[in-house]
Amino acid sequence: MEKQELFRRAKEAIVEADEEQAFSLILEAQMRQVDLLELLMSGFGAGNQELGQRFDSGRLSIPELVYAAEVMKNVTDNILKLLNSPEKEDSFFKKKGTVLLATVAGDVHDIGKGIVASTLRTAGFEVIDLGCEVPAEVILEEAVKNQVDIIGTSALLTSTMAEQKKLEKLLLEAGQKAAFMTMVGGAPCTPRWAKRIGADGYSEDAVEAVWVADKLMKEKEKRMKR
Repeated sequence: MEKQELFRRAKEAIVEADEEQAFSLILEAQMRQVDLLELLMSGFGAGNQELGQRFDSGRLSIPELVYAAEVMKNVTDNILKLLNSPEKEDSFFKKKGTVLLATVAGDVHDIGKGIVASTLRTAGFEVIDLGCEVPAEVILEEAVKNQVDIIGTSALLTSTMAEQKKLEKLLLEAGQKAAFMTMVGGAPCTPRWAKRIGADGYSEDAVEAVWVADKLMKEKEKRMKR
């Protein structure tokens, strides 16, 4: 029960954008020997999801979202650095590969993707962030040029989701589908959408993106051995 209370307070710290309280909870979790990754996902991550819901329903302004997102980013960076500290030889996060990120053409939303980029970097991935409003053709061109392992695209508007589908089509037409693993994200995206367009993975938030990227790298290794 104590652990669940810790998670509740962690969620509240993110919703309230209270960075001092959030960092205090990380220290408390360490003293209680609570799994920090679980704290990140079930506590702080739950707060991050609540922020998204409040923003979507108009209960949170953009400045408030930006400020809270920065707190979440700092909390995530801190926890992942602790998990990936040099003295932990059995650390879950290890150098895995290169991820190319971009918000698709027609979409200027960049906050969520920026947090994902930071989280992946802290977790040990090399990240190439192309920014926002990036055409599918440019995404493919940069992926080939940089020989990345994973392509991650974000679409925050229903009207721009088609660009994610367009990228999958371009990969097939160029004979490059087997060369890259793809993952999608953004408010209107779902696991069903990812499956429908042929993407290899979907992540709901920055924390889950690390798990998905790690999973996709393992799948790619299996694919290359066939």
